[in-house]
Amino acid sequence: MTTIPAFSSSNRKIDPSRRPRRRPDGTPDDNDRVEIGPTALAFAAWAKAGLEPPNVEAMRRYRLDRLTAELRRRDYAGLLCFDPLNIRYATDSTNMQLWVAHNPSRACFVSADGHVIVWEFARCDHLLAHLPLVREVRFGASFFYFLSGDRVDEHAAKFAAEIDDLLRVHGGANRRLAVDRMDPAGVVALKARGIDLRDGQAVTEIARSIKGPDDIRAMKCAVHSCELAMARMQAELRPGMTENDLWSILHADNIRHGGEWIETRILASGPRTNPWFQECGPRVIENGDIVAFDTDLIGVYGMCCDISRTWLCGDAAPSEEQKRVYRAAHEQVHRNLELLRPGLSFGEFTHSAHLGGEEYRAQRYSVLAHGVGLCDEYPSLYYPEDWADTGYDGVFEPGMAICVESYCGLVGGKAGAKLEQQVLITEAGIEDITSYPFEPALLD
Repeated sequence: MTTIPAFSSSNRKIDPSRRPRRRPDGTPDDNDRVEIGPTALAFAAWAKAGLEPPNVEAMRRYRLDRLTAELRRRDYAGLLCFDPLNIRYATDSTNMQLWVAHNPSRACFVSADGHVIVWEFARCDHLLAHLPLVREVRFGASFFYFLSGDRVDEHAAKFAAEIDDLLRVHGGANRRLAVDRMDPAGVVALKARGIDLRDGQAVTEIARSIKGPDDIRAMKCAVHSCELAMARMQAELRPGMTENDLWSILHADNIRHGGEWIETRILASGPRTNPWFQECGPRVIENGDIVAFDTDLIGVYGMCCDISRTWLCGDAAPSEEQKRVYRAAHEQVHRNLELLRPGLSFGEFTHSAHLGGEEYRAQRYSVLAHGVGLCDEYPSLYYPEDWADTGYDGVFEPGMAICVESYCGLVGGKAGAKLEQQVLITEAGIEDITSYPFEPALLD
């Protein structure tokens, strides 16, 4: 085991006589900074729009407090995370997020008393030097076959011994440890030490479900940057370009503003809009086609922007089928937005929701709505016919961010429409933070 104190030799030395300049979100205005974040382009656009960036330090503190409060409520000694988005929530640290999602080589331990340790990828401790809430940086959380080969069990046992020691120091007799996800060898090794494993995803999803003031500011800024990218997509949409040409604009502008990645590539045109979930490819978009997409975008501050729109390409008049499916999706989204309010149960929402029309139910979207934060998050709101098998109850609370979804397309049809709106639950009802316009030609 290698342990590096949080403020180690890898941290930059700061001359106390020189006060560092700060960016609008409170982070150092250092051209060589370690952490990723918004660009000057994004800050300028937010200022023009009257948006206030988050205070990043306050946002980090709020998130850690949410996690530790949930641990104490459940009487767990600590939380062990391998999911890179849970590590991001607990620490605001990133490192090869997509790569570590399928190569679990980073981990984070959060004790109920707020002691935070990150097991970083080899020789990457410098990536955490700007995070004072991270108390220790260690190495050695990798025990999957690619990196460990036939030593998987040995490496897992070493890691489990460290966790055992941490529980004794920070939990005393409490041996209850929440784990979000872990390879089988790790589970076996922890259980062999008598550690009582609990569901860490329940801890993190509940903690993440209520956004603090700075989470909300970050999300609004991220959505604004996403919508600027969508506007450029629509401005450049023309017959003769491929689906991939159009999708690449969203990627490029997300990165230019300081966003991070896109989780899917769901954009389709013409007959490929029905059925849904076809990924963008080399198809050439034709005059009169509808083009539908779901951003599924991880933007600035790691905030997910989950917005769907359907557009008409070119100057041809829309077909009656195109207008019919679009109007149905538009009505479903807006009628269900009207239902949302604090105190409403998930079951009440499901069983009173507008369902888009019986003719579209066979190809309905997977959910009516879902939570959103650093990605799609708790809760998921299902159609009534799916409730018995997959539904669960709960209550909408102020501070939740919710995406309301619709896909409408006839079985065997030539067109489908996908729409989605991202909103906040407030004390008074909802605040719609998605301002991108709908397609008037398809609503006439």
